Amino acid sequence: MSENKIYRVGLGVAGGIAAYKAIEVLRLLQKSGCEVQVAMTEHATEFVQPLTFRALTENYVLVDDYAPENPDPIAHINFSQNIDLLLIVPATANIIAKFANGIADDFLSSTFLASTALVLLAPAMNTTMWEHAATQRNIAQLKKDGVDFVEPIAGELACKTVGTGKLEDVENIVNQALKLLAQSPKSKVQSPKYDHKDFKAKLNAQELETSDLRLETQDLLEEKILITVGGTREAIDPVRFISNYSSGKMGFALAEIAQKRGADVTVVCGATTVEAPENVKIICAISADEMHRSVIRELPDASIFIGAAAVADYRPKNVSDNKIKKTNQDILTLELEKTPDILLDVSENRHENLLIVGFAAETENIIEYARSKLEKKNLDLIVANDITKNGAGFNTDTNVVTILRRGDVDTIEIPLMSKHKLADKILDEVLSLRQKLKVKR
Repeated sequence: MSENKIYRVGLGVAGGIAAYKAIEVLRLLQKSGCEVQVAMTEHATEFVQPLTFRALTENYVLVDDYAPENPDPIAHINFSQNIDLLLIVPATANIIAKFANGIADDFLSSTFLASTALVLLAPAMNTTMWEHAATQRNIAQLKKDGVDFVEPIAGELACKTVGTGKLEDVENIVNQALKLLAQSPKSKVQSPKYDHKDFKAKLNAQELETSDLRLETQDLLEEKILITVGGTREAIDPVRFISNYSSGKMGFALAEIAQKRGADVTVVCGATTVEAPENVKIICAISADEMHRSVIRELPDASIFIGAAAVADYRPKNVSDNKIKKTNQDILTLELEKTPDILLDVSENRHENLLIVGFAAETENIIEYARSKLEKKNLDLIVANDITKNGAGFNTDTNVVTILRRGDVDTIEIPLMSKHKLADKILDEVLSLRQKLKVKR
């Protein structure tokens, strides 16, 4: 790798609660072949110690040009002139305001003014701060100046409010950074090239799961995968609905990894809080009825069906044409009826060689309920997870699951990992089932 040109990234860490996510960004950049040097604001060091980044990069972490231990008295110049990309994670409202208005009162803001590199900001802040006119004005100015952004997503924030302002998934941040470097005429170097045998020998099994090498396989090239993603919304009246906390992260991770492994992917998408991957067909279906119709319509062309969506089990029996008023109503009673069982109908309409994968998000008796669902709906595979566990469930970047297979009493325990890593493992199991079917024939 030392003989090849590689991207040089300056990772700036500003003072927000999401600062710890910069550690994950750093590791993914390194695994993608980038040289990374870190700069932090003084407030960022209150969330993450510079020693953490120094241990991971083996480089001095820059916080203050004038610090006695700083080996470079003009570091903001030398640092800024020797990078291909300045990536800020997280970009707070404060640092965005400084950049937009040319304020250079610390190392990071001075570096921004001194740099001619590409700039990519990944904002994270309270929803009100994000939506404030001043912040939006500053962002508009920076975009006009040529700065790129990884837009924040909606979700539960550190302040316990729900709204837009949450830092985008670290995998998406790194993907956008690498894409920016590869596509921009400003890029000074070529994309790194690897000797795959040497690279594989240097990575341990966990690192290999997320490397570009792992995603270069085309072992799903013959498959047409139909995936349901996100939550459904069942209308109460024109402004209200029943739904759930599904973000679509797991389903979209499966779609993205399947596409990269060569599959032709169609996603039937409900309500989500994350951006859909590229190069997959997206069919919008907000209600359970719409999702059911879309799935049955697309099913004949699919060779694998993955039901990753959180489909509402019930919907209001009667939907009001007008907004229901609360006048003189202390209690509102809704009569609910069952929605179509998409997974069961897929199973009952399965054609030859179709593989069916289900998901079971539970809070108790996880394996028992998942096995019952596997058998009753005649699935080939089911992915069960306890949504009460730390790092698992809805709106998280990680998951911990158990995989159960039809006709097999043994289970496959998958430890805590990113949803993209997990997607690879799930698809490995599906591919294993496919190979077994071929052998039987």
